[in-house]
Formats: sequence, structure tokens, C-alpha cells
Amino acid sequence: MTKRELTKRYLIFLVGLYINSFGVSFITKASLGTSPISSIPYVLSLGLKPTLGQFTIFFSLLLIFLQIVILGRKFKPMDLLQIPVSVLFGYFIDASMFLLQGLEPGLYFHKMLYLMAGCVILGFGVFIEVAANVVMLPGEAFVRAVTIRFHTDFGVTKVCFDASMAVIAAGISLPLFHSVNGVREGTIIAALLVGLIAKCFSRVFQPVTKRLFLEVKAEENAESMPRHHRVITIAREFGSGGREVGKRVAEKLGIAYYDSELIELAARKSGYTEKYVRDNEQRMPYNLWYDLYTQYYSYESGEQPKYEALFQAEEKVMRELARKESCVIVGRASNYVFRDYSQALHVFISASMEHKINRVVNRDGMNPKDAEKKIKKVDTQRKNHCKYFTGREWEQANQYHLALRTDVFSVETAAEIIAQLAEGKETANDYE
Repeated sequence: MTKRELTKRYLIFLVGLYINSFGVSFITKASLGTSPISSIPYVLSLGLKPTLGQFTIFFSLLLIFLQIVILGRKFKPMDLLQIPVSVLFGYFIDASMFLLQGLEPGLYFHKMLYLMAGCVILGFGVFIEVAANVVMLPGEAFVRAVTIRFHTDFGVTKVCFDASMAVIAAGISLPLFHSVNGVREGTIIAALLVGLIAKCFSRVFQPVTKRLFLEVKAEENAESMPRHHRVITIAREFGSGGREVGKRVAEKLGIAYYDSELIELAARKSGYTEKYVRDNEQRMPYNLWYDLYTQYYSYESGEQPKYEALFQAEEKVMRELARKESCVIVGRASNYVFRDYSQALHVFISASMEHKINRVVNRDGMNPKDAEKKIKKVDTQRKNHCKYFTGREWEQANQYHLALRTDVFSVETAAEIIAQLAEGKETANDYE
């Protein structure tokens, strides 16, 4: 990274840090509690003389010390930058609290509005900090230290950390005020929403951050693919025979075929076991609970939930394979991975439910009722997986060059059509 790029990142990080402090102050002024990470300093500032910003500095220094204890020699000297950042963040909070000193919402409705506005501001600040990717704040760095030392999941550890901060803050308030003070419904709301909001900002501004931080790597650009290598991607409904079609296309063209082989390769790339990859790839519980869980990964640029990690591992594997040789790739959103590659042919294989049920019954020895349930379940998982990672509908026609039904054409005929079109597409592209 050049000095110019590093300077730019630090300047953007400082902007994010101030926005972050302003969000914390905004939430605090709503008088419905504060964010979990600020709950202990906030409770202490209510009962003792130092300010919220000063207690934030003291608490941050404690978390940095604990990181050193937990990591030992694994603690990087670069992480000592958390010290000046913590001091600056504390003063930013006090400055923001001073600017908002006249803000005293009386009605509960107004307090809730200020709380929600604070969550949006804080979420935007978190997004900018993480996008800059130079220094972590002590709270998230402490969670990372725990995950490194004890090999725990970052998201789960972050949930436990936030919950423990709120519980400890409530425990501190009891001897100070003889009641729970400073930890309220706003603490829970901030814990649930801030990371989710940061995640939304990350998705919306992803093209901007990629350009701003020069994240587009040449080796991942479709233009770097060898033009003489052709790639046929096959998306398929479960039970439609798409796998058999893919195998025959590869045989007819004399090129490589990849389906379950990607599991072993992705396992090597990701560090997960083959069983883990097999059980979790191409699956996505597209619901609110998963979004709430994954929002905690918005606080750290180096950690990813398992589904995102697997998708990226398989994406890298597929690109590496296509650079080495021409191939047929089945499933795994491969049509999206090679969406900008001119030598790719994208195919969708489907069939009537009756046809698919008969195929699954004969192939897997299932009864028709169970076969239908499995077909619907697997196809739903594939739809959710596609929607989550590509933002597109799985069965959307404009994602593919060709759609074939194996209850209209035989597997052999479908394979022959695809092979002929693949050869014709390569010839046509020679004249581009």
C-alpha cells in the first residue's frame, strides 16, 4: 500500500471515527440507554466525576491491555495504534456531547426517534471505519483477540461480548444508584440494529468503496481470463438432470467437468472440512435471524460468516480452474461468477415437477411424497443462495443464454444443443 493510499485511508477512518462518536452521543442523549460497548463508561459517568469520553478512554485502555494478555506474542505492535485512536475517540465523544448539550427530548416518542437516528449515524460511522481497514477500535479488537486465542466464531463472540457489557453495566449501576440506570431498551435496540445498518451501508456503497480503496484486483477481472478458454455454467432445478447434462456436454467438447469436485478444492481454499463445505454450500437461510446474526461481522473487515466465506472460496476456485482450462461448472452461482466473461455460456436446466419426482424416485429410491418435499427444499435453498449473493432471482431469464427442459428434450439432446451452441459462441466471439 502506497503512502498516499494509506494517508487517504487514515483520513477517511478519522471521519468515520468522529461520525461514530456523534452516533454514540446521539443515542446517549435519547436517554434510553446507550450502545453496549459504551454502556459501562456511560453508567460510570452518570455516577462519578469523569466524563463519558474520559471513561471511554480508560475502558478502551483496559481492553487493549486484556488483548495483550490474551494474545501474548501474537499481539501485533501495529495494534498499539488503538491507544491514540482510543484517546481521540474519547475526546470526540465529549465534543459531540457538548454540541448536543441542548438536546433533551421529553416525550418517549421523541426519545425513540433520536435513538433510531443515532443508530443510523453510528451504523454509518462503523461502515466507514471498517471500509478504511486500518485500525480497529478496542471493543472489536478485543473480540477478535478472543476468537484468535480460543478459535471461536466472531459473530457469536461479539454477541456474548455485547451482552456481557450490558450486564456488567447494569451490575455497576446497582451499588451506584440502587437501581438499574443507563441500561435500557435503547441498549438492546442499538445492539440489534447498528451492525445491520452498517451492513446495509456496505452493500449500497460497495461499488464506491471498491473504487475509493482500489479493491478491484486484476487477477479477479474477467478480462484477465484466457480468451481461448470456454466456460459452460449450468444452473439446474433439483431432479431435472442438470448434472447428467453437464457431464455429457463436457464429454462432447472434450473439456473438464466440475461439480462435487469443487467441494474438495473449496475445502482446501477455505480451511473447512469437506463435510462442512458439503453440508453448507449453496445454502442460505435468507431470513431476518441470519441478517441479525451476520450484522456483527460488520464491525470487522477480516472476518466473514460461514456462508460468505464458502462462497468466496468457491468463487476463487472456479476462477482458478477456468484460467487453467476450459470447463463445465455445475451450480454454485457460477453464471454470476463468470457474468462478464465473453467466452462463457450460461444454461438453466428445468423440468416439470412430475418429471423431477420420477427422476428422484428412480435415482435415490425415495417415495414420491418425500421426493417432492426434497425437490422444493433444495430449490428454495438455491433460490435464497442466489438472491443473497447475486441480488438476482435464480430463475430470472436474463441471467442465462439458454434454458432447456429435460421433460421436453432428453438429457442427450439437451447436451448436444448446449455443445453446439458453445462451439458456435466461441466462433462468433473470434470476430469481436
